[in-house]
Amino acid sequence: MNTICKFIGVACPYGELAGRIGLAVVFLLGGVGKIAGYADTQGYMESYGVPGLLLPLVIALEIGGAAGLMVGWKTRWFALALAAFTVLTALLFHFDFDNDLQKILFLKNIAIAGGLLILCHAGPGRFSIDRLLSKRDNA
Repeated sequence: MNTICKFIGVACPYGELAGRIGLAVVFLLGGVGKIAGYADTQGYMESYGVPGLLLPLVIALEIGGAAGLMVGWKTRWFALALAAFTVLTALLFHFDFDNDLQKILFLKNIAIAGGLLILCHAGPGRFSIDRLLSKRDNA
């Protein structure tokens, strides 16, 4: 086995953890930002025809999903839910390819959803509550 493969084998669990946290921070900051600018966010949603009454659910998904990803609890479910949310957000709010900024935001959302789908498939990795619970259940 070459040196690169040995390094990746050792570093992989840390990379999985860093990847989960990196994805989660996007949603944590988004949820907290929506709380801080609640009325503005509600108005923005309504300007696109999305009921502002959904905002508490959005905030709960973003903050709860971020927390779940960070600690690796119900990782696959949170990753799938956040991926669906992110694609829906791209389609509802950023589907204006005549506007370069909206096109970039659309593609960013699709890329984040792709990372979440990989996480959904691969699972949380070694440093996670899911892993601890699966070891306990198998003991």
